[in-house]
Amino acid sequence: IVVNKMKTEISEMKVKHRDLLKKHLDEIKQTQALIKQTLLAIEEIKKSTEVSPTIEYSSKIREFSKLPPKLKITLPTFIPKPLDHKKLNRLFGQITPLSTATEENVLSLNQPNTSVRELLDEPELIATIQTGYQNVFSVTYLNEDCVWTFGSTKDIKCFNMKGELLHTVSNKSEQPPSDIAVDSDGNLLFCDWKSRTVNKVNNGQTEELIRLQGLVPGNLCVTSNGDLLVTMVSDDVTQSRVVRYSGSTEKQTIQFDDKGKPLYSGNDYFKYITENRNYDICVADYEAGAVVVVNQDGKLRWRYIGHPSVTKKEPFHSIGITTDSQSRILTADPGNHCIHILDQDGQFLRYIDNCDLEYPCGLCVDNNDNLFVSEVKKGNVKKIKFLR
Repeated sequence: IVVNKMKTEISEMKVKHRDLLKKHLDEIKQTQALIKQTLLAIEEIKKSTEVSPTIEYSSKIREFSKLPPKLKITLPTFIPKPLDHKKLNRLFGQITPLSTATEENVLSLNQPNTSVRELLDEPELIATIQTGYQNVFSVTYLNEDCVWTFGSTKDIKCFNMKGELLHTVSNKSEQPPSDIAVDSDGNLLFCDWKSRTVNKVNNGQTEELIRLQGLVPGNLCVTSNGDLLVTMVSDDVTQSRVVRYSGSTEKQTIQFDDKGKPLYSGNDYFKYITENRNYDICVADYEAGAVVVVNQDGKLRWRYIGHPSVTKKEPFHSIGITTDSQSRILTADPGNHCIHILDQDGQFLRYIDNCDLEYPCGLCVDNNDNLFVSEVKKGNVKKIKFLR
């Protein structure tokens, strides 16, 4: 947290430094333009047969010799404080000694792969699930063989990797949900924009977790500590925010940056959300054409507005978003039929633009870093291997 705070301060200094240099450059360019203009005027006087312009001409050398004041900028310097290593060790705690014992060997499921894994040169299509939806908006991982999806109907469907329908949950409001997620216990969660609620499905029974007033829930995710992060928009569709809940209790609201400006665009377009492994909160703001990332305290870290490309002709509009075991961020770009992969600091790494992707929308990653992609206009969910 301390290092990220310093990085943010340095980024702000960079912007200020750049603005100062740009202002100084603009002043120099303005002077250059005046010099060129004066030289052209002198040439006209030289060519002219009129005497009066020559007599009336006043030299501007003295004026132009006054250059803009030279900028002297002292760059930021990190000043480390002396460390009391013994005290620091006590603050960190201690490591217990190695102990060995034998116990019954039990297979442990759903353990994420945390080893260092590199990107594949060419991502591979593993499976395609035909959901039967005319439009499929989202997909969320349940376990090694199952995913939940929703589309343009009231039904939320669970499929296995063979494309077999296992379960169906119907939204009581008779409308499609606005998003789905799965909690640590494997229970399905969904946002119902019509009733302004966030709901949990437990043993086939739907129970209401959160009911909003004056706000409409949009997208949601479950954090590493079991909290819920929910994007929502005001009734007048002008203000968007992210709210953290512990159970049904509101803990945190994220809406503005340090300058009081909105972090997210005010509209009811999709704002898919996920938490990264460094606890950053990542929002794909579709209408703004940006991925907006704040730290766990809600302080803006960075924005990503696309990557220059000669092959991607359409404007960048981020929609689905997820992260992998290496804290990389993946976001769907439906207009360009691809997925952008970023590092945790917002640097572009590469595209996934093969596997016959068409209008990718919802994204999720399983415990083995396989990527699931919903193709909104084809009604398919694709499973893609993108790491070695």
